[in-house]
Amino acid sequence: MSLSLPSSFPIPTFLLLLFVLASAGAQTVPKKIGNGYRLVSIQESSNGGLVGLLQLKQKNNIYGADIPHLHLSVKHETGSRLRVHITAAEKQRWEVPYNLLPREKPPQLKQALASASPRKDALTATEYVGTELIFAYTRDPFSFTVKRKSNGEILFNSRAEASDPYSDLVFKDQYLEISTKLPKNASLYGLGENTQPHGMKLYPNDPYTLYTTDISAINLNADLYGSHPVYMDLRNDGGEARAHAVLLLNSNGMDVFYRGDSLTYKVIGGVLDLYFFSGHTPLAVVDQYTAFVGRPAPMPYWAFGFHQCRWGYHNLSVVEDVVDNYKKAKIPLDVIWNDDDHMDGHKDFTLNPHNYPRPKLLAFLEKIHAQGMKYIVLIDPGIGVNSTYGVYQRGLANDVFIKYHGKPFLAQVWPGAVNFPDFLNPKTIEWWGDEIHRFHELVPVDGLWIDMNEASNFCNGLCTIPQDRICPNGTGPGWECCLDCKNITNTRWDDPPYKINASGIQAPIGYKTIATSAYHYNGVLEYDAHSLYGFSQAIATHKALQGLQGKRPFILTRSTFVGSGHYAAHWTGDNKATWEDLKYSISTMLNFGIFGVPMVGSDICGFYPPPTEELCNRWIELGAFYPFSRDHANFYSPRQELYQWESVAESARNALGMRYKLLPYLYTLSYVAHTTGAPIARPLFFSFPNMVKLYDLSTQFLLGSNVMVSPVLEPNKTTVEAVFPPGSWYNMFDLAKVIVSKESSHVLLHAPLHTINVHVYENAIIPMQQGGLISKEARTTPFTLVVAFPLGAKEGKCEGSLFLDDDELPEMKVAAGSSTYVELYAKISDGVVKVWSNVQEGEFALEKGWIVGKVTVLGLEGSVASTVEVEVDGNAVEDASAVEVSTSEHQMEAEEGKRKHVMVEIGGLELPVGKKFAMTWKMGIKG
Repeated sequence: MSLSLPSSFPIPTFLLLLFVLASAGAQTVPKKIGNGYRLVSIQESSNGGLVGLLQLKQKNNIYGADIPHLHLSVKHETGSRLRVHITAAEKQRWEVPYNLLPREKPPQLKQALASASPRKDALTATEYVGTELIFAYTRDPFSFTVKRKSNGEILFNSRAEASDPYSDLVFKDQYLEISTKLPKNASLYGLGENTQPHGMKLYPNDPYTLYTTDISAINLNADLYGSHPVYMDLRNDGGEARAHAVLLLNSNGMDVFYRGDSLTYKVIGGVLDLYFFSGHTPLAVVDQYTAFVGRPAPMPYWAFGFHQCRWGYHNLSVVEDVVDNYKKAKIPLDVIWNDDDHMDGHKDFTLNPHNYPRPKLLAFLEKIHAQGMKYIVLIDPGIGVNSTYGVYQRGLANDVFIKYHGKPFLAQVWPGAVNFPDFLNPKTIEWWGDEIHRFHELVPVDGLWIDMNEASNFCNGLCTIPQDRICPNGTGPGWECCLDCKNITNTRWDDPPYKINASGIQAPIGYKTIATSAYHYNGVLEYDAHSLYGFSQAIATHKALQGLQGKRPFILTRSTFVGSGHYAAHWTGDNKATWEDLKYSISTMLNFGIFGVPMVGSDICGFYPPPTEELCNRWIELGAFYPFSRDHANFYSPRQELYQWESVAESARNALGMRYKLLPYLYTLSYVAHTTGAPIARPLFFSFPNMVKLYDLSTQFLLGSNVMVSPVLEPNKTTVEAVFPPGSWYNMFDLAKVIVSKESSHVLLHAPLHTINVHVYENAIIPMQQGGLISKEARTTPFTLVVAFPLGAKEGKCEGSLFLDDDELPEMKVAAGSSTYVELYAKISDGVVKVWSNVQEGEFALEKGWIVGKVTVLGLEGSVASTVEVEVDGNAVEDASAVEVSTSEHQMEAEEGKRKHVMVEIGGLELPVGKKFAMTWKMGIKG
């Protein structure tokens, strides 16, 4: 289950202290360390880049001895991506494994120097020019800048002046430091995972520590479950915006000091492997970033339906009742989940024979699978130490566990004593895949939820199983350590010289996790690989699921790293049922879109404690538009399924009803995410990058480029003040209603209890269907195309797209027989309206029998003054007797002159989605 230290409820006294300290934790004031390095040689390498040798200027012993010589490698890897790699010259150092995150290896120093040719301008300030970026360096002390080629704008400048509160380059075995200056107009986003109280825009002097940690998401400005050392920098000069991103690819723990005018990395190991992505739009940045770290994983269609989970579904009959009650309440539900309640003694890949007897569970699954529903269960990485437990015995036989002094490292999680699989070991991947295969033979689950994979440990240090008592004894909280343990502080890996701000209180880095002096396959230290644990488990799980039946995997993971989105979805962990957490969920969701993990959401209505009825109303209204939409609650909270309150059920029917109508749009966005990295949920500045006032807006968001969600985030409110960028915005729940914003306007929206404001922007075409209680049935209904022209436009164009496929196939691509891609267009000119489509690989859609039943065109002026001419595949549809044309007048916030603005609905259509169509008619305006 996801409840774990120190987010447990009730909370032990010593952990209450941790919570208090975590919220007030502050980083130490940075100080100057040394005088940096000088560049003693630099040459062009055979791969088209630069290689150089750096020499230490002056020794010091702050945080350990300096590494005297460094190897510099620089390369424009693509036109928009520059890499700067700095490591020790004489000795290989730890890096993120190249098999986990595939990338080009920098040349080895000796090989590079042997094949290199000296630069003519060696040892003087010079430049290395690429298509979009320029790398410029200075010899003594060594520093570098990264500039835009187009305008000379400096994106990164590592030079430290005497007055700066940071050093030139520092490179020790367990302490690396590098900084950059920043202009005052830089808005930064990223550097997660953390809960940011000020919104998604980074706030100067807040602590940003990156180290995967099992503390709950209610802890503000603390290192949480994931490590993403990447930031996007958005700047605006004279109304023109430009964005770029910087990734420090390093898995070691780090503090990042952002001061507003500078940013400093302080890292406790590894190498400095910096990647610069030129942008220059926010979407281009994410495109370039995910092209490098891995495109987001394709998701099955049903994953965009609604999910219900709870820790505490004690037996199968409870789960059956939940499914039945959703149906009775007419609330959509696609996926039912089990936390660890289905397990036998909390052990992975097992079934409780009494509470979840296999024959009854299989009958239940056969029933819901026939309806189109899915079933997902949790697995934790800790494997119970038990002589009668086959999973554990096979793991021992295959030598798959992380070691300490030659023996499997012993920890405690929910089963009691556990060992942790080492997912850096190839044998572990095979064993893990085999266990998943065995479990799937036992229970045909439709996806897996991998939790507690930071990794979480209820104990500290070196532990043994007590001989004089049962551990755990089943009477106290399951998260209290009952092993016999002693602290490990006698190595520099457990007690490094520089203390990152772990858990917000400079906790030992081995606190409540695997001891950092434990080791993985080939002697890799947990100290180095710690933050890769969840990432490596997701890769192994993805491979295993894909190998089962050749279907598209669905994995939900708590711990993430750079590239995790290529394999899994993410939820934001243990949140709290408060209005603040409701608001925070938007910022975290938007940040993960930047991280390349677009399938993300928070526990709807809060994980604990019990939510108020009003809060749960507002949360489902917002959560219905998370990319990943799931209600989940803690063992100790009362039941909070959406049907428990009739008022919440009404809000759920409204909000989820719209979500299910928008499933074709959401699924098309997931295809765009998979092919370009574009986030499904994104900040408004992604579509309006030149509007500075949107840069710190974290209370609204866009789905794709054109659908805006403006939730109520405070109690006792029946209105919400929302920002509307310039243009026409149509209410998705009542398309006749429109807001026309001349400039970026604040509008007070009507928002009674069961209302969520969702608007579609001009120039868009949104494909919708009629909805349903399960995505499988919703997917069979006729399509409606919503075409949104600017209100009253004399000339205008709209565009949209629709992707359809067999969502069980592993690959998500346009291919004959298994998918169809439709480009949608509309234009108005001289009163003539035309709506048409172009189709790629239409056979799949034709086989499924999908049709467009209605086209709704918004923002027109006048009335329909001619018959509607319809063509399919270039041939006129002669019998148009079934076509129905109706008009409705738009309702505006303010009158726009004396013209009548209308929406036109063309119904009674049976246009095959798999064939290109065109329809035209003329609007007439009476004088």
